Amino acid sequence: MIYKNKKIIWIFLFPTILFISLFLYLPFLASLFNSLYDIPNIAGIGKTFIGLKNYIELFEDPIIIDAIKNTLIMMLLTVVFELGLAIVLALLVDSTKVAQKIYRTIFFFPVVISATAIGLMFILFYDYNVGLFNQALVKFGQEPKLWLDEGKALAMISLPVIWQYVGFYFVIILTGIATIPEDIYESAYLEGITGFQKVRYITLPLIKGVIKTCLILVITGSLKVFDLPWTIAPRGMPNQTTYLLGTYQYKTVYEASRVGYGCTIAILIVTIGLVISLAVNKFIKQEEL
Repeated sequence: MIYKNKKIIWIFLFPTILFISLFLYLPFLASLFNSLYDIPNIAGIGKTFIGLKNYIELFEDPIIIDAIKNTLIMMLLTVVFELGLAIVLALLVDSTKVAQKIYRTIFFFPVVISATAIGLMFILFYDYNVGLFNQALVKFGQEPKLWLDEGKALAMISLPVIWQYVGFYFVIILTGIATIPEDIYESAYLEGITGFQKVRYITLPLIKGVIKTCLILVITGSLKVFDLPWTIAPRGMPNQTTYLLGTYQYKTVYEASRVGYGCTIAILIVTIGLVISLAVNKFIKQEEL
C-alpha cells in the first residue's frame, strides 16, 4: 500500500539520484564542455575555445588508434581468460562441497590487494636479471627473455589484470550456482545424469543470467583499467606501444597538460563503452527470444 504514495519512492531514490548526478552525469557534461576548449593546465586557466579541433585531432592521432586496438585486445583476453577461468573455478569448487569458504577467500584475496602493489610485484617477476620468470627459464636450461618487449608487453600487462579480478567473478558465479535448488539436482541424479551432463544441461543454463551480467562487467571494466598497466608500463613503454585508452588519457592530462584533449579521450571511452554495452545487451536479448 505504501507504493501508492509516489512521494515515498522519490524520497528513497533521491540520495542515489543526487549521488549519481554529482559524480557521474555532471562530470561527464563538464568533460563534454571542456572537450571544445584548449586547456593548458588542470586549473583551467587560460582556456581557449577551439570547437571540434580536439575531435579532429582524435581521429588523426596514431597513438589513439594503437590505444583502441590494445584496449580491445585486453578486452578479448579478459573475457576469454578472466571470465572463463572464473566459470571453470566456480564449477570445480561447487563440485567439491568441501572448504568452499576457504576457496572463496583464497581466490578473492587478490581483489583486495592494492593494484600498485600487484604491479610492482609483477615488475619483479618480469625483471631480466633476477625476475621469477627468467629464473624459472634458467632452471630449465632456457635463455632469459625480455618479458616487456614489444611482442609480449601487452600480454604481460594483461596477465596481472586477469589474475587480480578472476576471483571477483568467481565469487559472483559461485554464488549464482548456490541459488540453484537442490531438488533439480536430486531429480537429475535419479535419472542417471553424470557430472558433465549436470554442468552442461543444468548448471550452466540456470546461471546464464549471472554469466551475462559478469560479461558486461568484464567488458566495461577492461575499458577503464588504468592502475596496473600504468604501474607496469608507464608512458606506453616500450616505444609507446602499450598505451590503453585510460593510460593515454592520464598521460595527456597530467604529463602533457592538455586537459581539453584528455576530456575528448574521456568522451571517446564513454562512447565506446556505451556502444559495446548496447551491442552485448542486444545480443543477449536476441538469444533469450
